[in-house]
Amino acid sequence: MKLMPQRHLMPTTLLLLLALPFASSCDDGGSDASRADNALRAAESGDEVLISTDNGLRLRPADGDDITVDDRIDGHWSHHGDRWTLDLDCADHDDRGCPRMPYIEIPDGAKVTVTARNAGVDVVDVAAALDVTTVNGDVTVTHSGQEHAPLRLATRNGTVRATSLQASRLHASTVNGDVVMQCAAAPAGVTARTVNGSVDVTVPRDAPAYRVTMTTDNGRTTTDVHAQDADRHRLMKLTTVNGDVTARRD
Repeated sequence: MKLMPQRHLMPTTLLLLLALPFASSCDDGGSDASRADNALRAAESGDEVLISTDNGLRLRPADGDDITVDDRIDGHWSHHGDRWTLDLDCADHDDRGCPRMPYIEIPDGAKVTVTARNAGVDVVDVAAALDVTTVNGDVTVTHSGQEHAPLRLATRNGTVRATSLQASRLHASTVNGDVVMQCAAAPAGVTARTVNGSVDVTVPRDAPAYRVTMTTDNGRTTTDVHAQDADRHRLMKLTTVNGDVTARRD
């Protein structure tokens, strides 16, 4: 699908901000340093990646330690101090169009924060700590996250739908849409909320009990994971205004 031009008729741009230092194989100059290719090698597992885009985004697993950007768009690296910026545009790809959902490949162990707008974010098989936000679009996550890292998924007008999640603590929210999450491993805590939509959380069959708080103004609440004597740190808070709320074992 071709991108709609912005009002100022300049090429659509994504910004990828890498907040932690990266390997010396990259230019270590000042703010005018840049790279023409679409890959950057992380210094070590655990580097933080901050991604901001006015469109959608697909996160996919990297084969190695490189953070790799969709080759259908142009990538220009720069940095100031220990902050890296990657400008992505389609100036040299007008004949093929600019993808509305470009991909970025993320190595295992990274910490990834995504902020999108007016489109969805789709994450598949990314073993990273995830914090994903969009405004007008769905957030879909499959077989991703890390068991000992938090995971946050949020949108304003759209659905949050995630399966086979790994996370230490799980937070999901929207305003107009459903929140549906299925966990491959039992998180220590879950918070999920919407206003106009249902909330549905599934944990593994052998998951320990939770202290569950469920509220809705117009709908039903159903759970088989609640126990009043559950560990006080194992909390599940699920809320909506218009919709059903469900917490269950797989």
